[in-house]
Amino acid sequence: MEEERGLVEKGKRGGEDEEKVRSIRDAIRVGMEESRRQWMVAAPIAVTSLLTFGFNSSVQIFAGHLSALQLSAVSIALTLDSNFASGLLLGMGSALETLCGQAFGAGQVGMLGIYMQRTWIILVISSILVSPVYIFAGPILSLLGQQPGIATLAGHFALLILPHLFAMAFSYPCQKFLLTQSKVMPLACIAFIALIVHVGLLWLFIFVFEWGLTGAAAAFNVSAWTMALLQFIYIDVWCKDAWNGFSWYAFKDLWPFVKLSLSSSLMILLNDWYAAFTVGITGHLKNAEVAVGSLSIWLNISDWEYMFFNGFMAATSVRVSNELGSGRPRAGKYAIIVSGFTTLIIGLVSSILILATRNTFSLLFTDSKELQDSASTAVYLLAIMLVILGLQSTLYGATIGGGWQGVVAYITLGCYYFFGIPLGVIFGYLCQWGMQGIWGGMLCGCISQTLILLIMVWKINWKSQVVQAEKRLQFWSEQDEQPKLED
Repeated sequence: MEEERGLVEKGKRGGEDEEKVRSIRDAIRVGMEESRRQWMVAAPIAVTSLLTFGFNSSVQIFAGHLSALQLSAVSIALTLDSNFASGLLLGMGSALETLCGQAFGAGQVGMLGIYMQRTWIILVISSILVSPVYIFAGPILSLLGQQPGIATLAGHFALLILPHLFAMAFSYPCQKFLLTQSKVMPLACIAFIALIVHVGLLWLFIFVFEWGLTGAAAAFNVSAWTMALLQFIYIDVWCKDAWNGFSWYAFKDLWPFVKLSLSSSLMILLNDWYAAFTVGITGHLKNAEVAVGSLSIWLNISDWEYMFFNGFMAATSVRVSNELGSGRPRAGKYAIIVSGFTTLIIGLVSSILILATRNTFSLLFTDSKELQDSASTAVYLLAIMLVILGLQSTLYGATIGGGWQGVVAYITLGCYYFFGIPLGVIFGYLCQWGMQGIWGGMLCGCISQTLILLIMVWKINWKSQVVQAEKRLQFWSEQDEQPKLED
């Protein structure tokens, strides 16, 4: 099997930087070539994200056929899983995206396996540390005000899906390992196989064996481990250049690796929790049921679009990290520009579609006329958010590729939690604009963060980022003892 060599061609690795764009013809040439490279990564990753989203959705669909109580319990447990524990692991795994991407660009391909093993160690330890959240989920949910029956059942289901957490601790590093080498088609194929297994087991365990929620949890765990093991088998068989087996090097310099992982995790979690805080604030409005319902419709639409944009976030991260690692700063900058232009166009198209269907799109989610009217009010706020999400995906990809997660975490904290949420409270309660006011505050936080990140990316010294990448690689790698890709 011919090995894939990623988006950075073998002949360019360590070679001359991209030529400066001096004419419209140059811009078209660079844009077309860069767009082709990014779509090769973005499309499979977007498909993978959608398939992975199908794991949670299918569990909820099957649970809904058991009872409304069990559907509520499963939904709450999965929200706890995705917004806290799994989100923590995924965020910490993005540090691997930075290091593997830059190492691959520099030709230090033998270090990728070491970095992956270090991330395994960190994520397994992290999983052990957050396990009490699953073990004591019932009492925690009760303390947060959840109804006793739902809290008890959700806590039981959360405990049953604890093995899924450790599967993700093993799977996420495998995903980043393959992503940074642009081996993304295997990820999509494996996710598809695992989803088929997942749905089949759900049907077997729930309807044939009649195991109820225990069967749903068993299917969730088995399919998660199926995906993780298939990813590792692919790496072990077809990634011999980057995977040389287990090594004691994985235990070296763990603390600096942990610090980068924590800053990466903080950036991701602050972004994920923003919507959750907004839902919590909305729940105290008058006619909260309608307010939360219409907000959920808007968030659902945003989430579906963002899953598609995940592909471009990944593609931008790969392109930037690869090019910085190979000493080609201008090529990395051009990758961000092309990605930003692409996501802006997609965001504008999504925005136009929402505005064109502003009186009908809510029919997909509810039969309630009151809820439909609420979701269709001031829908231009949702349309603006869809454009901002596209730009954010490009900028997040650039920050992960460049290793700036710590800085972005502080920017996100200030823009979201010290500006956006307080402004949402003012708009929603003091100005009495309701759900749309709270969304408007959240939107202002997103816009302010996007503007700051745009300025940061535009003003940054890209040549100095190449130097930083070189220092980072020298610090973490034993360069003389690890195999490299031949020039």
